[in-house]
Amino acid sequence: MRKLPDYVIIGAQRCGTTSLYNYLAQHPFVAPAFRKEVHFFDLNYDKGLSWYRANFPTVLSARLFERKHGRPLLTGEASPYYLFHPHAPRRIRQHLPGAKLIVLLRNPIERAYSHYNLARKLGVEDLSFEEGLKKESERLEGEVSKMLRDEFYLSKSHRHHSYLQKGIYADQLKTWFDLFPRAQILILKSEDLFSDPSTTFRQVLDFLHLPPWEPPEYEKYNALEYQKIDPSTRKWLAEYFQDHNQRLYDLLGRDFGWR
Repeated sequence: MRKLPDYVIIGAQRCGTTSLYNYLAQHPFVAPAFRKEVHFFDLNYDKGLSWYRANFPTVLSARLFERKHGRPLLTGEASPYYLFHPHAPRRIRQHLPGAKLIVLLRNPIERAYSHYNLARKLGVEDLSFEEGLKKESERLEGEVSKMLRDEFYLSKSHRHHSYLQKGIYADQLKTWFDLFPRAQILILKSEDLFSDPSTTFRQVLDFLHLPPWEPPEYEKYNALEYQKIDPSTRKWLAEYFQDHNQRLYDLLGRDFGWR
């Protein structure tokens, strides 16, 4: 009795997904999910598809809307852990094979530091940023194997402490590209959304075949304030991500300019 989403913002975490979701939610031809991060395909898959459907508008309301306005009502959600989760691509391919997928990618240095500061705010991190980076491989060791062995195993470290791994975008995108046509996935640069939200939002509307429209204000949602990253740490991260970023540019045929 309820629609499944027409689009899903699948990641990445701390890359502007909340802002983009809220801009779309205000569009007159969009009915958003009842919560932004439904987290069905990563954290709540055991609750079943009926539970997932309950987060979206009814099929009847969508039909009435289309009859009145002459064009379909779209609905969607944004759960940025999907991009990184080992089971999410296959699950979404199974249940939403035709859904449009949207990905926001941010300079992995800035993403990692923002991710760390969110973890501190949530109370799931008590180490310094530098200590967290050093401990990451130890914290994540064996976690993906456990997730693959037990489909419903939830890993705190995989979700909250993967500051470096979540910024290796090329590896994550390859998995999605193996399951979905590239034309079905829109890859956006977060810095473009931050600096010129109007132009980036028009790209999203074109991708979703929605009519032109703009929100009254391009508010920045879920932004955090924190101290600047230590220059020596930034230098180390730049060297760490250099080759990974180049692999991303080669994969997409696009240079994001993260130097």
